[in-house]
Amino acid sequence: MPKFASITSKNPILLIGCGKMGSAMLAGWLDQGLQNEAIHIVDPYQDPIKENFPVIEKKQLHKTINDIPKRLKPSIIIVAVKPQMMGEALASLKGLKITDAVILSIAAGKNIAFFEDLFGKKQAIIRAMPNTPAAIGKGVTVCIANAPVDDDQRRVSSALLKTVGIVEWVDDENLMDAVTALSGSGPAYVFYLAEVMAAAGESLGLSPELSRRLADQTVSGAGALLDASGESAARLRENVTSPGGTTAAALDVLMSDEGIAKVIRRAMQEARNRSKELAS
Repeated sequence: MPKFASITSKNPILLIGCGKMGSAMLAGWLDQGLQNEAIHIVDPYQDPIKENFPVIEKKQLHKTINDIPKRLKPSIIIVAVKPQMMGEALASLKGLKITDAVILSIAAGKNIAFFEDLFGKKQAIIRAMPNTPAAIGKGVTVCIANAPVDDDQRRVSSALLKTVGIVEWVDDENLMDAVTALSGSGPAYVFYLAEVMAAAGESLGLSPELSRRLADQTVSGAGALLDASGESAARLRENVTSPGGTTAAALDVLMSDEGIAKVIRRAMQEARNRSKELAS
C-alpha cells in the first residue's frame, strides 16, 4: 500500500502555515508522490506558495480557516504556525469536520493538553518537535501521540515527517522538554561553535573571511562525516586524535573539568527548564 494512499482529495491534508518549515514539508510530500489535489493550505501570504508550488490550485489556497469550505473533511491537520498565533488560528477549526482527523502540531511550546482543551480528549493529537535542518531534508523530528491516535494515523504522520529527515517517537511527554533542549535548540549550539571557531582563528592571525570559511566547512564537513560513516562521534574523535599531537592538546582543554561538557550540560538544562516554563 503506498504510504500516502489514505490521503486523497476527499480526505486531504490541511496545512495551516506554509512558512519555511511548512514549505519544506510540502516540497517533500510532492516530491515523494503525494497528489497535489490532496493538499489544502491556510496562509495569508499566498504569493510565495503560488510561485514555488504552481501545482497547487487556487481553490486549495485559503487565507484563513474561515475561508475553507465547510464540506472539507481533512484526514490530517498540520499546525505549522508560530505558537503566539495558534489560539486564533485553531479556534476556527471547530467549524470543520475534524472528528476523524489527527491534529499534528510542529509548533514549539504547546503541549497535548493545550489541544485537548480546545478539541476534547477524544481528538487524535500528535505533538512533534522538528529542528531547522528539516528545511533541507536533514532534520530530526521527535513525536508524542495521545491515546486516540491509531496505528494508521501514526504511520502516515511518520511518513509525512520523514520527507524532511528522521523521525523518533517517545511515550512520555515530559521528555519533549529534553528533546527541545537537545535536537530542537541543538542546531544553534553547532552554529555558535562555528562562530567561536572562526573568531578564534581570526585571533590567531587568519583573515576574517578565510577563518569563517574554514570554520563553517569544518563544522559542516564533520557533521556530514558523522552522518555518512556510521561511526559514533566518540570513535570519530578518537580516529582524528594522535597521542601528543595538536588535536590532543586542544582536547585537553575542551575535555577538562571546566571544559565544554560542563557548559553544554548547563546550557541544555537551562533550555529544558525554559521549555517547561513555555509549556505551562
